[in-house]
Amino acid sequence: MFRNLLTNIVDYSDDLFRNIKTARVSIDCYGDLGDGEFDTGVAVHCEMEGHENTNVPTITRPFDYGTVIAYSFDASNWQPTRFSDGLHCGVWYGSEKMETTIYESVYHWKRLVLDSYDGLEQEIVSDRRIVLARCQGLLVDLIGKETDFPALIDPDDYRFSQEVGRYLVKNNQAGLCVTSARCDGINAAIFNPEILSNPRDFCYLSYFWNPSEGNQVRVEREPGITLLVV
Repeated sequence: MFRNLLTNIVDYSDDLFRNIKTARVSIDCYGDLGDGEFDTGVAVHCEMEGHENTNVPTITRPFDYGTVIAYSFDASNWQPTRFSDGLHCGVWYGSEKMETTIYESVYHWKRLVLDSYDGLEQEIVSDRRIVLARCQGLLVDLIGKETDFPALIDPDDYRFSQEVGRYLVKNNQAGLCVTSARCDGINAAIFNPEILSNPRDFCYLSYFWNPSEGNQVRVEREPGITLLVV
């Protein structure tokens, strides 16, 4: 099935950008659920009981998701991604350029906003955290393969790419690099966290969007200064 697709391997050695949801200003998630520090402490303890212990969550968190599924009563609600159906494996996604992560995450964030706030007529803000991690290992090189396999980067249908992901995980491949479906950029999908190391913060971003005023999302790195409009 993948005879003409999985033909190239690259010995990858470079940093990758990862774009994740965050809050620029820390908040106490349980501050309004109890009467004091004891109640908050109990809530935090209960939450941590359900987490996998890890020293580097910016690398391992996507792979920890797989352990949560085993305890889920309705795994069908798990979130699929381009190279995972959300039921069998976790995938760490990164990009060679920060701008690529912006285009990728803006697309998915807008869909989330529309699903959650149908008919919203005010500006909504999302804070983002940009992390760098070193990737050192052999990756299946799919860059350029979208010419003969357009379904690889289909903007909405992930069935083919998820089949590719399942096949590579089954055959113990560490990951892949592929052209972005959202812009002129390169993404990496990592299946094995052992090839990732040295995670560190790069910067914070904020996304601003009012769905009633159009499709464009304004991106700030420094507060009040537009970095990009997507």
